[in-house]
Amino acid sequence: MRIAVYVRVSTQRQTQMQTIDQQLERLQAYFQLQGWEWREELVFRDDGYSGASLKRPGLDRLREQAAQVHFDRVLITTPDRLARKYIYQMLLIEELEKSGCQVEFVERPMSQDPHDQLVLQIRGAVAEYERNLITDRMRRGRLQKYRAGTLLPWGPPPYGYRTDPLHPRDPTGVRLEPAEAAAVAEMFAYYQQDRHTLRGLAKQLRELGVRGPRGSLHWSDGTIRHILTNPVYMGTVYAGRNHYRPATGRISPLKPVGGGNGSIERVPPEDWIVVAQIPAIVSQEQFDMIQEKLKHNQSVASRNNTKHQYLLRAMISCGLCHLACTERTTDTGHPYYVCNGKRPLLQSPRTEKCPSRFLPVGQLDELVWADLCEVLLHPECLDKALQRAQGGQWLPQELQARRENLRKARVSIEHQTERLTEAYLAGVVPLEEYKRRRHELEQRLESIAAQMRQLEASASKHVELAGIAQSMEEFCQRVSSGLEQASFAQKRQLIELLIDRVVVTNDEVEIRYVIPTSTSSEETRFCHLRANYFQTQWQKKITDDIFLDRPTSNVGLSEFSCVHHLGCGHNGNQLCRCGSSR
Repeated sequence: MRIAVYVRVSTQRQTQMQTIDQQLERLQAYFQLQGWEWREELVFRDDGYSGASLKRPGLDRLREQAAQVHFDRVLITTPDRLARKYIYQMLLIEELEKSGCQVEFVERPMSQDPHDQLVLQIRGAVAEYERNLITDRMRRGRLQKYRAGTLLPWGPPPYGYRTDPLHPRDPTGVRLEPAEAAAVAEMFAYYQQDRHTLRGLAKQLRELGVRGPRGSLHWSDGTIRHILTNPVYMGTVYAGRNHYRPATGRISPLKPVGGGNGSIERVPPEDWIVVAQIPAIVSQEQFDMIQEKLKHNQSVASRNNTKHQYLLRAMISCGLCHLACTERTTDTGHPYYVCNGKRPLLQSPRTEKCPSRFLPVGQLDELVWADLCEVLLHPECLDKALQRAQGGQWLPQELQARRENLRKARVSIEHQTERLTEAYLAGVVPLEEYKRRRHELEQRLESIAAQMRQLEASASKHVELAGIAQSMEEFCQRVSSGLEQASFAQKRQLIELLIDRVVVTNDEVEIRYVIPTSTSSEETRFCHLRANYFQTQWQKKITDDIFLDRPTSNVGLSEFSCVHHLGCGHNGNQLCRCGSSR
C-alpha cells in the first residue's frame, strides 16, 4: 500500500518553531505503529501557507499525483491542516476519494459513520469560525489604533522619513531624513517645470548620484510617480488610502497561470483615515499642481494613442528577454513592433539592451493572420495536435483488451483467496501461513484495483478529448465563412479571442493559439482566465507543453502553438510547416 503524507503551517513563525517537524514526528510514529513504509517522495508539505486558500504548491502536487493514482491513502494530523474552511475540506476529501485515495486523520481516524462525519463537519466549521474571528479582531483593532493616532499604517517608512528603531509604528517617532527630504523637494520642484517628464527626472537623479528607496542609483518611472502622488509629503499620515484587489490577469504571458501579485485600487479621499501630523516637505498647492500635470500627461501618453492600426497590439513578446513588445512608427512612417528591452537602460535595472531587431508590422501581421485563417479553414490540424499531445490515437479495442485482462486477473485472485480459506478451514494450512498468503493476495488485489482506476480515468479523458475536438471543429466552421471580407476591427476581435501570444525569437515566430471548446467560451479571452483560476483552483495538465486543458469547465479553452519564420512564406496545411511544435 502506497501512503502519502501532507503537513502544513500557516506562518513563518510557526515554520521557525518547527511545528511541521512535530507533525512529521507524529506521522512517523503512526507509520511505525501500523507497520507501514515511510517514503520521503510521498511527503507533501506547505511551509507558511494559509489553510484558508487552496493555492498551495504542496497541496497542488498532492492533488495532481492523487489524480494519477500514485498512492492509495493520504495521512494528515488533523482536518484543519488540510484546510481551514469546511467547504474546502469537503471539496478536497471528495476529490481525493474519487481518485481512489482514502483520507485519514491521525488524531481521530474518520469513517463513513454518520457520527464521524458530523464531528468532521463541526471541527471544520469551528476552525473556519476561529480564523474569521481572529482576522476580524485584528482588522478592527488596527482601525481603532489608526483613528486614535497610535499606529502608523506603514511597514518601511516613505522615502525621506525615518522612524524610531525601537518603536517603528509609533507616529510620535517620525522625523525627516535631511538628504532624502531635500531630494524629494527637488523632485517636486523639477517636475513642476514645463516640459519636464518623469523620465527626465529619473535621468537627472541618476546623474546627481541620488540613491533611491532601496539604495540603488536606478530610478524607475513607477518609483518616482509613487513619490509624487503620496500625500504624506504634505505632512499628514493617512490610513486606508488603498484597497487590495485580487489579480485578474497573468503576471506574464510567458509564464503559467497563477502566481504574481494583485493590484492596488485607490480609495476616495473622503474615506481616508487621518492618523497623525508629521513634518511636511511640500505645500498643498504644489502637490495639487503636480497631480494635475501627472493626470494630463497620462491622458496624452503614447499608449493611449490610436492613430495607427496595429493588428497585434499588446500581443507580442520577445523570445530573447521575455519582455513585451510595443508599437512604434518612425518619423518616415514605417511601423514596427519593438521589444521593451531596447529602451534606454535608464528605465530599467538591466545592464545591456536586448539584441532583438525591430519587427515590421506589415510582415508580421500578414504572417499571423494568414496562419490563423489556415487553422480555421483546415480544423483537422487541431485534431492532429490533440493526437500528438496524447501520443497517438486511442484504440477502443486496446481498452477492452486491457479491461478484460484486469478482470481475469481479479477473478483469479478471488478464486485463490477462496481456495486458501477452504484449505485453512479444513486444517491443511496453519494460521500463520494463511495470514501471510492472504495478505499477499490482498495486496495484489489492491494493485489491480489501482490499475483499473487508472485505466478508467484514462478512458474518460480520451472520451472527453473526442468531444473537445468535435466542438473545436464546429467553431472553426462557423467563423471561417467571413474571413476574406473581415474588416480590421473584426480581424482584431478574432485574433484577441483565438491567439494568446505571439513570441518572436530572432526570425522565428511562435503563435500560441487558444481555441474555444464550447459555445459558452467563445466570448472569453484567454488572458482574462486568471480570475477563474483563483476561484476554482483547478488546473489539469494533459501534457507539459503541447496541449493544456484550462482550469474550469465553464471556460472551455484549449491551447496549442505552432512556429513559423519571418519571410519564409510557409502557410501550408500542416500545423507547423517550417518549425517544430512546442
